[in-house]
Amino acid sequence: MSGLDGRDQQLIRDRYLITQIQREIAAIVGAENVNIDSEKLYEQSSDWSWIAQYLKYKNLPIPTADLYVAPGSAHEVAEVLRVACEYKIPVIPRGGGSGTQGGTFAIYGGIAMDLRRLNKIIDIDEKSMVVTAEAGIVGPELEKVLNAKGLTMPHYPGSFHFGATLGGYLAARGSGVISTKYGKAEDLVLQIEAAVPPGKLIETMKVPSHASGPGIIQAIVGSEGTLGIITKATMRIERIPESMEFLSFGFKNISEGIEAARRIMVDRWRPAVIRLYDEADSAKLSSWLNLGVEGVLLVIMCDGVKELTALESSQIATLCESVGGKSYGPEIGKMWWDGKYEPFKHGNIPAPPQIFGTTDTCARFEDLEKIYWAKKKAIEEGFSQYKARYTAHFSHWFPWGGMIYDRFYIDDAPENPEEAIQLHDQVWDAAIKASLDNGGSLNEHHGVGLKLGRFMRTQHGAAFDLLLGVKNAWDPDGILNPGKLGFGPPKNRRSY
Repeated sequence: MSGLDGRDQQLIRDRYLITQIQREIAAIVGAENVNIDSEKLYEQSSDWSWIAQYLKYKNLPIPTADLYVAPGSAHEVAEVLRVACEYKIPVIPRGGGSGTQGGTFAIYGGIAMDLRRLNKIIDIDEKSMVVTAEAGIVGPELEKVLNAKGLTMPHYPGSFHFGATLGGYLAARGSGVISTKYGKAEDLVLQIEAAVPPGKLIETMKVPSHASGPGIIQAIVGSEGTLGIITKATMRIERIPESMEFLSFGFKNISEGIEAARRIMVDRWRPAVIRLYDEADSAKLSSWLNLGVEGVLLVIMCDGVKELTALESSQIATLCESVGGKSYGPEIGKMWWDGKYEPFKHGNIPAPPQIFGTTDTCARFEDLEKIYWAKKKAIEEGFSQYKARYTAHFSHWFPWGGMIYDRFYIDDAPENPEEAIQLHDQVWDAAIKASLDNGGSLNEHHGVGLKLGRFMRTQHGAAFDLLLGVKNAWDPDGILNPGKLGFGPPKNRRSY
């Protein structure tokens, strides 16, 4: 043993320390819920980001944690966090792993915390129209229970059938297909419970609207596990609407389509869905759903009581036609609704070796179209030697603007992994620059994670120092999901 060099001695010490931490955590969650199984650790670090899928495709390693933990209650989450704070070891929380930004990569090692055992519905309050559930429950399970009572939580993201959890909805400020009327996850949440350093549970006020100082809830929502680990949430629910009216229109160009959507929003109509597809995305959608249309497509759905949806759909139809829309009738809209998850099915969703990325952004109405053309040019002309393609649809709308759900594709990727990853990042650099230079945001609903952290200071400017100040105050050792949101490494850089 005396012949061991310093590196070997460090490995022995680290292994012993991880084993010691494992024993302490086993006393909290049960020995069966903590291990160092390499397959579990690999699963916990993986998500649906291009880089994770590409590394899998190439049989290359993914940065994993050292210890897998599956707590079964909020108290256990807080206790595991307490142990982690004492040892200053990173904690990387994970729900269903449906994120696309590398938010679960354990680049500094530590504890991979699987929250899926926190999957109970605690209360359905039909008088206040809210549901309270644990953070690890998956969307379809929550919907099944609510639907049996004639209720719904109106948040249906593309990740709905990819294991997305309630906590994940909130961690990245997710959007669903009917967010134009009902709001994003951040608008649906009333109250949260979260575990925060040095291992305590906090609960926000029962209501999100108040004059009792800054809102703590909206600091944790969207923080992707870097400020706290969400363990429970109370969300708004709705009755399943009695009526749904569908509309669809073709437009000569994207400008007319954007203007139609803008008019709908500024006239304060409230359809649940407004989806505007450019020519390339419309062709793709039409082939998947056999729509038989081409060109710029606008799909609209109004829901609610029958009298209201009849009036709203009639007025919106008149508006769209006045802007130049050609009605395709309700059938195309209904086909879209029935097939709304088709783009996310295996075989339709992009996959390596293709290089791709969803570079969604949101902006005010005055900036939307110029962002579209700037990004299309940056990608298709800037990477013409790779035959890069750009497609877009506008899928979530606000009283002041909208979002662009756009993607780039490079079919013939470099064979060398380093070259492929470098090209992927270069396209992202160009896309983000085009968004920010033209009044857009870094992201609308996919979150930041590891992938986009390098752009956070550019997005926020001097205000990013305030975010860093909050991070340093709430998590002084920097152990909560380090490396994400541009917050940097843990204070103790030692690799476990």
